[in-house]
Amino acid sequence: MSTVSHIPTPLALLPRAQSGDEQAMNHLLTEITPYVARLCRSVTHDDGADATQEALLAVYRGLRTLREPAAFYGWVRAVTLREAVRTAKRAGDEGTYVQVDPGQEANPLDAVHISDVLERLSTSHRQVLTLRAYGLNEEEMARVLSLPIGTVRSRLHRARCRFREAWLPSAA
Repeated sequence: MSTVSHIPTPLALLPRAQSGDEQAMNHLLTEITPYVARLCRSVTHDDGADATQEALLAVYRGLRTLREPAAFYGWVRAVTLREAVRTAKRAGDEGTYVQVDPGQEANPLDAVHISDVLERLSTSHRQVLTLRAYGLNEEEMARVLSLPIGTVRSRLHRARCRFREAWLPSAA
C-alpha cells in the first residue's frame, strides 16, 4: 500500500474549485503556476513575477465564468497573456534593441540561443513574437495588445526582421 498522497490533475480539481472549495482552488493554482510563470516571463521579461501574480489573481477571480472545462488551458493562456501584456505596459518597459556584436564567432547558431536573441529585442517586438509562438493570429494579438491590426502587422514584421538580424548578424 502506498501512503503517497495523490493531488488530482487541474481538470479534476476544476469543478470543485469553481464551486468554492478553497483547498481545490489552492491546489489548482499551485499546479498551473509553472505554466503561467513561463508564459509571463516570455512576454514581460523582467516583470515575470508581477505578471504571474496578476495572472493567477485573474484566474482566481474569473474561474467561475469558465463554462467549458475542456477549454481550461486555452482560457488560462488567454488570461495569462492579457495580464502579462498589461503588466509590461504598466511597467513602461519599451527597451531598445541591442545590436549584436558583428565580431562574434562565424556560426551564430553555436553562440546565440533564441532566448538570448529575444532579450535583445524591445518589449513590443518580444511580445508579438511570443504571442505568435503561442499560436495567436494577428487579430487575436490585436485584441490582447489593444492595438489596431495594422500596428500588430507592422510590429510583427519589424520584430521578425530584428530577430533575423540578431540571429544572423553577418547576413544583415
